[in-house]
Amino acid sequence: MCDHLLTRRSLLTGMAIGVGSLILPKLPWASASEQPSMSPEAALQLLKEGHARFLAGKPERPNLTPQRIAETFSKGQHPFASIISCSDSRVPVEHIFDRGIGDLFVIRVAGNVADTDEIGTTEYGAGHLMTPLVLVLGHTKCGAVTAVVKGDQVGGSIPPLVDNIIPAAQRAKAKGLTGDALILDAIRENVQQSMQDLLARSHELHHLQESGKIKVAGAIYHVEDGAIEWL
Repeated sequence: MCDHLLTRRSLLTGMAIGVGSLILPKLPWASASEQPSMSPEAALQLLKEGHARFLAGKPERPNLTPQRIAETFSKGQHPFASIISCSDSRVPVEHIFDRGIGDLFVIRVAGNVADTDEIGTTEYGAGHLMTPLVLVLGHTKCGAVTAVVKGDQVGGSIPPLVDNIIPAAQRAKAKGLTGDALILDAIRENVQQSMQDLLARSHELHHLQESGKIKVAGAIYHVEDGAIEWL
């Protein structure tokens, strides 16, 4: 199964890059030149501060009022971070960063992979909504990564979803790890893989990072204690 998926993934990656180079200049947000009002470092610091409040059990729960709803309706959304997160119910993104309505542009998908849909959505967040920070957020006990590492047989539309994880699993296995250590390392490698896929397959995101307008970062949320490991 893995060899077949790798071949398919390589083909799709090449096609995506070729097509992307043709259509990206025509996107309505691709030519945006306005500098984001917040730096990537400041955006990352806001996430870290919010997570510290969450971890301490002292959330402020900002921007959850009727006034905030009205404001984001009349003035539009201006999130400060785009986050690709796993769909796992134990990782409630806005809660673990103690943020509210209009703060985070969240893309959730099993295995926090960065394939065509996720990359396009991230391009919208970074290029149109001008989020200065793009964060790939993995988590411990990830079922998608575990299934790929163990070679579990999956059906339906799941194989083409998890094929993005295969290179990360292979790198982790090459280190000679076993058991829980292997799974955890594969989870870290998978975050790095998604970060790499974002920049390798999106000319727009690559350009925005090279020009200093965005920062692509990675982190692991530990479902066992709620702590975040910043990569």
